[in-house]
Amino acid sequence: MTVSVEEFAADAAHWLAAHGERLGQDTSDDVNGHEVVWGHGHMNVAVFHALSFDDERALLADAQRWRMLKATRGYHAITETPAVGGLGLTKEHARAFAVLERGYRVPPSHESFSVTTDLISPTVAVFGSPQQQSQFVGAFLAAEQLCCQLFSEPGAGSDLAGLACRADRHEDEWIVNGQKVWSSGAQFSEWGLLITRSDPSAPKHKGMTAFLIPMDLPGVEIRPIRQMSGGSSFNEVFFQDCRIADSMRLGAVGEGWKVAVTTLGFERDHSDPTGAAGGDRPGGRWSHLLATARAMGVTNDAGMRQDLIKVFIHKRVEALLNQRAADLARGGTPGPEGSLGKLMWTEGMTTMSRVVTRILGPNLTADTGAWGTWEWGEHVLGAPGYRIAGGSDEVQRNIIGERVLGLPMEPRPDKTIPWSELPR
Repeated sequence: MTVSVEEFAADAAHWLAAHGERLGQDTSDDVNGHEVVWGHGHMNVAVFHALSFDDERALLADAQRWRMLKATRGYHAITETPAVGGLGLTKEHARAFAVLERGYRVPPSHESFSVTTDLISPTVAVFGSPQQQSQFVGAFLAAEQLCCQLFSEPGAGSDLAGLACRADRHEDEWIVNGQKVWSSGAQFSEWGLLITRSDPSAPKHKGMTAFLIPMDLPGVEIRPIRQMSGGSSFNEVFFQDCRIADSMRLGAVGEGWKVAVTTLGFERDHSDPTGAAGGDRPGGRWSHLLATARAMGVTNDAGMRQDLIKVFIHKRVEALLNQRAADLARGGTPGPEGSLGKLMWTEGMTTMSRVVTRILGPNLTADTGAWGTWEWGEHVLGAPGYRIAGGSDEVQRNIIGERVLGLPMEPRPDKTIPWSELPR
């Protein structure tokens, strides 16, 4: 018998009280839905982490511990089936828990964490063999182990189908050679979702195969990339004669593009299936921007008020769009509406960067020690990155034009040409 939302919420409230740290009213932890109180707590508006290796590892460990603790009761996957550790309840139940959880201090999010639970776990659920689904879907959903995407290459970014990392089959195993780049959290991950070129004689979208690869496999080398915001969230990953068992292949031979597109669909999907709209999101929120404007004494300026209300309206429209996308998806694989949400999000961060730059002026780049000002530099330096990650803004507009608006497809003269014959 399905438990009522009221009964579920009462049990969840008792569990949170026993295991969580309740937030006070003077917190600036806007991630949990509280108003920012200037000068209290930590102003976290960074888009990408700028932490040392040890600090970033500790942040991830805290997030994993909380996720796995929730998994002991199925609170990490309320709408998922019991077969993968969920409760099989409705999004109203999930919304009730999310609202309660916002009253507690929880670890901040991290891209490796979301890649594991929100991207790769559902991809394995779609394409994995019964053995792979049994081994990985629940474990990844609970963040017992972390994953990274091994997609982009120096010569294959927005044109991901042009990738060149080779996988050559030798009986029951594959030998992989090549390079990937911009792999978030690879240095912390136990597993990677790898897309390779397995048939150079086929057209570029047809000759790819996907694998789940242990990141400690012999021949795998990970080199962190220093970002202009200060951290090293991204990595180059090199493969030299790496041997992967065919049992680690994800999906059929030659269907790597389908696997990649499915994962990218989950990545572009910014919908909130719980409808709680209180989850963590890189780059800060409206209340961070408003608190900064108030602290700088600019809220009486007519032009500044106009800029602020534009950000507010954008955030509200974005939230409504994402909720609409969640209703359309209904638990399935995200469709082209995910590109709308992704584009809205990146445009919103760009607008926020422009407005906060105007609010702070030189305080944005001068570390005066004042609370809540210098921190915005991490936002301004990091925001442009998400206009590329998960498919550039231009790629999103093409998807929207072709698959939502029904406009003619862009010319693709290389669609039927074997990959080996394409100029590079």
